[in-house]
Amino acid sequence: MTDHRCLWRDETGSAALEFITVGVILLVPFIYVVIALGTVQHQMLGAEAAARHTARAISGAAGPADAEARAEQAMAATLAEYDMAAADVSVDLRCIPAGVTCPSAGTTIAIQVSTRVQLPFVPPIFGLDRVTSIPIEASAVQRVSRTWRDR
Repeated sequence: MTDHRCLWRDETGSAALEFITVGVILLVPFIYVVIALGTVQHQMLGAEAAARHTARAISGAAGPADAEARAEQAMAATLAEYDMAAADVSVDLRCIPAGVTCPSAGTTIAIQVSTRVQLPFVPPIFGLDRVTSIPIEASAVQRVSRTWRDR
């Protein structure tokens, strides 16, 4: 009889090497996805908070000058809290019903905040940073106070 053990090669320690290799191959993309999703979620929360706080600030103001000051203050505070650049954020304000002075007493204001989030670790080579950016939009609706004064 022949000894079959000598025909097979010795695999001592190869399981640890395989585990490390497969672990790294699977773990690195998983970590990147978690970081990317965290970045997108952070920007989504920032856009939603900016829309909501700005709508509330305008709706509770006493008049147009007060509303503008409150809206700018609420937007600036929210953008600073969520590390968003003001140049990357666009804000659209409209009133419901259409055709009335915006904002005015008893109307409903709708604010939409739009921005783009850059995926992490994407270099700005060949425009890859623009191609891999994700658009984010959030909106908020708020009824303007009946104590609003148009002066």
